[in-house]
Amino acid sequence: MNKYTVRCLHCGEAHEPYSLNCRNGDDALLRVEYSARQLHPADMPGIWRYKEWLPVQGIIEEGSGKTVTYKSEKLASELGLNDLWIAFNGYWPQRDARMMTCTFKDLESFPTMQRLKEQDEVRIMVVASAGNTARAFSHVCSITGQPLLLVVPQESSHRLWTTHEDTSAVFLATVEGDYFDAISLAGKIASREGFVNEGGARNVARRDGMGTVMLDAVLTAGSLPDHYFQAVGSGTGGISAWEASMRLIEDGRFGSKLPRLHLAQSLPCAPLYSLKYGTDAVAPECPGGMYDDVLFNRKPPYAIKGGVRDALEATGGTVYAIRNKEAAESQSVFEKEEGIDINPAAAVAVAALVKAVQEGNVQPDDRIVLNITGGGQKRLMQDYPVKIIEPSVKVSAKDPNAEDMIVTMVQNVFGVYK
Repeated sequence: MNKYTVRCLHCGEAHEPYSLNCRNGDDALLRVEYSARQLHPADMPGIWRYKEWLPVQGIIEEGSGKTVTYKSEKLASELGLNDLWIAFNGYWPQRDARMMTCTFKDLESFPTMQRLKEQDEVRIMVVASAGNTARAFSHVCSITGQPLLLVVPQESSHRLWTTHEDTSAVFLATVEGDYFDAISLAGKIASREGFVNEGGARNVARRDGMGTVMLDAVLTAGSLPDHYFQAVGSGTGGISAWEASMRLIEDGRFGSKLPRLHLAQSLPCAPLYSLKYGTDAVAPECPGGMYDDVLFNRKPPYAIKGGVRDALEATGGTVYAIRNKEAAESQSVFEKEEGIDINPAAAVAVAALVKAVQEGNVQPDDRIVLNITGGGQKRLMQDYPVKIIEPSVKVSAKDPNAEDMIVTMVQNVFGVYK
């Protein structure tokens, strides 16, 4: 029996295992159906503990981290909660958390890279990012040697640091523009000969990789939570949590009710909040003024079949629009109570939890999972030297020659695909 089947959520047809889109042209996500109906963790390092529910055959042994889930005491007490579980993604050696990029985007990059290896892919992978995804893919590509073109907004380039000495597999292009400009430019380049798109939200490996946050939380706590909190940009992490929860319900051992999704965005740039509630929560200067601009995506996968809207409707979910002051205060509270630094995006999720408590959206005895999507960066930099990945080229999103300029330079560095 095959390990898994990839199926279109609209037409229901099975597709080739490495497909990104429905061959019938349906505007719907593909989803994986695993032959293993119950999850049995493997004795493997990092994320590969959940290999049974990842769309891969092999593993990348070096460098993979995993979510570390623990029951909160101090923050829970501060908020008056009795059953709060923190899913920590980052570097925290005291809890054996060792994501060397300090972001849960590692959970996407490793299974995505493994799938490329299984296809014997030699083309140059193209990744657009606001920073954290780029850092995660540069980490795994520095391990495997897969040539990588990163297209990142110029204002996000400071997030491109690494603990690797050798980053020769990585070509960084920065764009004067926002994340959507980077996505648009990366998409054009990825369609050209010699390049391959990693797929974004349509890549089942990325979604199922992020879904391991829910798997780890449920296997650690023993049951599905009542509520799941996460800060999101595109909302793909929310989709992933929903999909993982459905598999866990089918497993039969962890409960029968979907967790309610609580997705948090950062004002003044909260497009998912606008789409959900029909209000204008996206300022003209976006992504300027945000607590963390990694949480901004102008074109999130909202209305697509299997997308964010479906996930929110299925779970009775909600979206929060968090102000900078709320995020800053929540970050201080979390770091004081839990004893580890967290990334600004994760602070937005903490602020959503604080607001949910204040508004009565959660009850003291509810089981809650709080996804800390990044943390421990200050702690890691005490233990390891890091270096900034310098851009190889800087372009403007308005330059009609930007695409050709990047392609020519990348081909000069990596060679032309034959």
